Amino acid sequence: MRKVFCETLGSELLLPEKCNKIVSLSPSATEALFDMGLGEKVVGVSSFCLRPPEARTKEIIGSYSKYRKEKLKEINPDIIFTTTGYQRKLAKELSQLYNVYAIKLPTTLSEIVSTSVEVGIVAGYYENARQLEKKLLQKLAEYLTTTEETTGERVENKETIKDRKLKVYIEIDLGGPTTFGAYSYITDTLHILGLENIYGNKNCEWLKPEDKLTCDLNPDIIIYERKMFLREKSEEVIKNLISRFQNTNAVRNNNIFITPEYYDFFAHHGPSFIYDVIPFLISIKNKIVRSSPP
Repeated sequence: MRKVFCETLGSELLLPEKCNKIVSLSPSATEALFDMGLGEKVVGVSSFCLRPPEARTKEIIGSYSKYRKEKLKEINPDIIFTTTGYQRKLAKELSQLYNVYAIKLPTTLSEIVSTSVEVGIVAGYYENARQLEKKLLQKLAEYLTTTEETTGERVENKETIKDRKLKVYIEIDLGGPTTFGAYSYITDTLHILGLENIYGNKNCEWLKPEDKLTCDLNPDIIIYERKMFLREKSEEVIKNLISRFQNTNAVRNNNIFITPEYYDFFAHHGPSFIYDVIPFLISIKNKIVRSSPP
């Protein structure tokens, strides 16, 4: 057995050398475990653990705030992974009965890498975790040195970045319009890619935006993420956004984009944020830069 200290909960866990019965109630932790080849060790997940598709075949143990007591007792996991923030109360409750490790919600892009790797290290699979770290860092290095044009042509960043950063407004429907401030990995990622979050100077992780202020801040790009599982038609979504933000550069230049999935996209902070979200942002930036006059 080995001792592992969970900083976020201030508790010490007594774990086997390798955890073979893992319950993950965090979608990002679940994806990271599968990505490092540990899917067979995962015996239970939350109803929101949708990545990769194989995760959906696992036993549903709970959600963000609830869990099936009898099923968890039956499994008797070696460890349970949660996040902090909205899952802190659940994590503290479960920690009275089980080994619970709460992963810190990331505030920067680099923390998405570190928290993904942390899951494997805590579970005892050091080599798997560091192989994932290497893969994610290699992807980030590729993004920082090249951008992928929609035509497939590679162009060095320095040849495509304009003198003025493109201003971006990202809205996610989390039961109402939600956007992000300075303490968000989303804001950090935009900055690293040479883009500017119009709410990036707000001293918070997330906030409820006001349409008038958004229009006054005049974004060049509007990106909208639908509420999870809500299959709104893109045409209706775009029509509504045009109505709300009709006097912005984004609307005038037809730079409104809908995220490509019905699941969490920007709101998900597992490895696929690096695999999928960053290329999505790069493609938008390249499209606009290429269509802009010199």
